[in-house]
Amino acid sequence: MKFPKGFVWGAAASAYQIEGGAFEDGRGLSVWDMMCRKEKAVWRDQSGEIACDHYHRWREDVAIMKKIGLQAYRLSISWPRVLPEGVGKVNRKGLAFYDRLIDALLAAGIQPYVTLFHWDFPYELYCRGGWLNRQSADWFGEYARVIAAALGDRVRHWLTLNEPQCFIGLGHRDGIHAPGDRLGWTEVLRAGHHALLAHGKGVQAIRATAKVKPSVGFAPVGVVKVPATERKQDVQAARKATFGCARRTVWSNAWFADPVFLGHYPDDGLEAFGQCAPRVRSGDMETISQELDFYGVNIYHGSVVRGRRDGWEDVAPPVGEPLTAHRWSVTPESLYWGPKFFYEQYHKPILITENGMSNADCISLDGKVHDPQRIDFLCRYLRQYLRASRDGVPVLGYFQWSILDNFEWAEGYKERFGMVYVDYPTQRRVPKDSALWYREVIKSNGAILL
Repeated sequence: MKFPKGFVWGAAASAYQIEGGAFEDGRGLSVWDMMCRKEKAVWRDQSGEIACDHYHRWREDVAIMKKIGLQAYRLSISWPRVLPEGVGKVNRKGLAFYDRLIDALLAAGIQPYVTLFHWDFPYELYCRGGWLNRQSADWFGEYARVIAAALGDRVRHWLTLNEPQCFIGLGHRDGIHAPGDRLGWTEVLRAGHHALLAHGKGVQAIRATAKVKPSVGFAPVGVVKVPATERKQDVQAARKATFGCARRTVWSNAWFADPVFLGHYPDDGLEAFGQCAPRVRSGDMETISQELDFYGVNIYHGSVVRGRRDGWEDVAPPVGEPLTAHRWSVTPESLYWGPKFFYEQYHKPILITENGMSNADCISLDGKVHDPQRIDFLCRYLRQYLRASRDGVPVLGYFQWSILDNFEWAEGYKERFGMVYVDYPTQRRVPKDSALWYREVIKSNGAILL
């Protein structure tokens, strides 16, 4: 068995995590530059100031992608690199970097999948209220128009926002991601609503401006509930739990996806948040619920639930459960049940925009990087994704996170998610065994998985 014809194999990264060049060629500051200046906000006070130096080493990185055989690369644009103030004057040097990168990818036979926002909100706009300011949706729309006008003659595939649950929840509620705020629910949900408005305005800008007919989606976190067994009662419970929103949390699929695909917030979420729920103005939901071409979703793990007469209950993980280096559970079934549930709920083709694992990788005495745990992890997850395809879920592609080891936000450089090892002091790249294995997976369109 193989994946469907036309299935796209790729890898992903984001601007702040790999580019570096933080103060070069007119780039403005982002909230992550601000966060990294905050004492003890990031592991060992590290930052993305240099990161993987992709800003200077992009040619080498594209050559590595081509050698691996990637058919697509999901990158993000640094908003403040292109618009240093967040709005207004365009930084032509910053835009030229992405112009060259897109051309190089296409020349290598690699389709770019461009994410407009992967968390590096412009610092100057944060000082004007950031996502709490309703104008943030218009700021994002302006930025989207600039990028679509510059790259939309070649880029076909677009994503607006990456993981709003994270930059709203971890960034504005928990304070452990940029901008490091710890706000009450009223303000958190207000910021989230404005981010969803920004998504809608971004879709409008892309469709109105891009010269090549675009395919557009976004990439929320996939909070997957896995049934304890395949009994009907457990499956129904897992489906309900996956979209349940009856308690106050940002870790919800429905709270962020229902407005986008169904045009309204979930009723149980509105009841749970009560007076903290955002004020929805006339026309807001029409803006947010722009027609999308696919459901992009980042899935790393899931949690198990069991059906009960009154709903469901969480199943405690077994003692000694398999964990990644980041201490996330290894639950391959999440790449079956997640795509299945999301397709059944929203009726859009599924694109896995991130999946992968952090591993304790190092260069061995033979000069290579052996990561059998990652190969095993990816094989198990991809088998489940193939199972979803066989069961009728329309699957468009798969992006492994990440192409390179990189700056893992508050964890600094502690976590290694890449298929390519980066020796940060020298910036030497060493493709891991998983990169060579992934090349064969791509060649066979997944046939070697079984």
